[in-house]
Amino acid sequence: MRSLVLIGHGSHLNPESAAAVYAYADLLRSHGLFDEVVEGYWKEEPSLRQVLRTVRYTDVTVIPMFISEGYFTETVIPRELGLGHQGPVPPSGVARIIGGRTVRYTLPYGVHPRMSEVIVARAHEAYPDLNAEDTALIVLGHGTTRNENSNKIVYQNAERLRQSGKFAEVHAFFLDEEPKITGWQQHVKAKNIVLVPFFASEGWHTLETIPEDIGLTGEVTVFERPGTEGQTQTMYYSKPVGTHPAIAEVIVQLAEEAHGASDRGGDLERGHQDAWNAVRQRLSVGPLRIGEVLLRSMAGMVEIRHALDEGKANEGLKTVVTPEGVRDQVRLDEGGEYRPVHTLRNLARGWRAVLSEQDFPRALHFLYPAVVEESYAQHHHALRCTPWAATARRQTGIYAKVQKATPQQVETVASEICGGCLKTRLWADETLHQTFFDGVPGGIPCAEACTLLVAEVREEVSGKRGQKAEASH
Repeated sequence: MRSLVLIGHGSHLNPESAAAVYAYADLLRSHGLFDEVVEGYWKEEPSLRQVLRTVRYTDVTVIPMFISEGYFTETVIPRELGLGHQGPVPPSGVARIIGGRTVRYTLPYGVHPRMSEVIVARAHEAYPDLNAEDTALIVLGHGTTRNENSNKIVYQNAERLRQSGKFAEVHAFFLDEEPKITGWQQHVKAKNIVLVPFFASEGWHTLETIPEDIGLTGEVTVFERPGTEGQTQTMYYSKPVGTHPAIAEVIVQLAEEAHGASDRGGDLERGHQDAWNAVRQRLSVGPLRIGEVLLRSMAGMVEIRHALDEGKANEGLKTVVTPEGVRDQVRLDEGGEYRPVHTLRNLARGWRAVLSEQDFPRALHFLYPAVVEESYAQHHHALRCTPWAATARRQTGIYAKVQKATPQQVETVASEICGGCLKTRLWADETLHQTFFDGVPGGIPCAEACTLLVAEVREEVSGKRGQKAEASH
């Protein structure tokens, strides 16, 4: 039995940030190559600190869904997962025993050699009549001066494809470092050019920044060649490599190549199994209230609905029948605003989910990530909490500023954010004697300050929260 965990960056502001990771997780589930596929995020839930608690099996492979090596793959993710590793990840990855689970952490999918094949596939999609004699390829990366590994993989792919002879010319350009894409005509001589963004997902850069920077008018743009009369160059703009279906195959290959990968797999993780068995037991004796929802067992199925919709006729509610349907239903509140923290008291009403007993745990996971596992641990006095001071000390990069936050600054932010949350702040020495396993609907523990709170405390220390508040009035 094997669990696959896909790690994305996520966002506190943009609900679409997680779309690519969700899409690949769904695709890999449909292939059935892993016994479960779970998503985890830096800035969404389940967080990197929670995600390993949510997997069912003791054999876990973690793949960073990033296009290149860098700060997040080498520092943030290993730190937050508790891998005890910092710095470049070996080609075969890193293997650790964490909480009774064998955890294998790989390189990001974007550095796999097969990504060159994905680049070629994108090029042929954009320009089906591609001819190696008169077509140049541009591999476009983001680039950054903060980490040299960010551009290394772009250069490696460009060189690999240059040697393949599949294009008349192959160039590497970047948005934020030299050589910049804005100067492409000074270097590219070919009549036809295919521009392939080496980006993980479709977004602001691929849809707006890149077209605006170089003057693209659509999928095909004709440019006048500088210093000539009547001579032109035609550029074909492809979709980003990170959204190609072949990425699923790259992910599977990464997992198979991971250090110590086992054909036998692992076993059911006992604590996880006990937690969900306890939920099923509670459902067998009657409805179960968790946070803002009510769960009810009925004829071999499980219904989930907002507790405030109890008593409403089914015909008046939108019905979803898959875990993915629940996921998409709960990401926004009734006003259409994004919910980066799932236990905020703003769950939209007007829907119900009817799920098989096999599917309902995943649906509940999408609704309230890690809540079952952490509440069960708290119920048995086994949940380990991380005080704010320890969370602050662990922060690096732009978030290291939170180490300077005063208790009053932390409490000012927490009163606003945590005041609208169902959880009890154990990390701030609040007490929780009973959980929903005892029949207390709001009995949900918070073992550690969430990344939204960390980000807002940083803004408070920087003096930017007050500016944002003034700008909103």
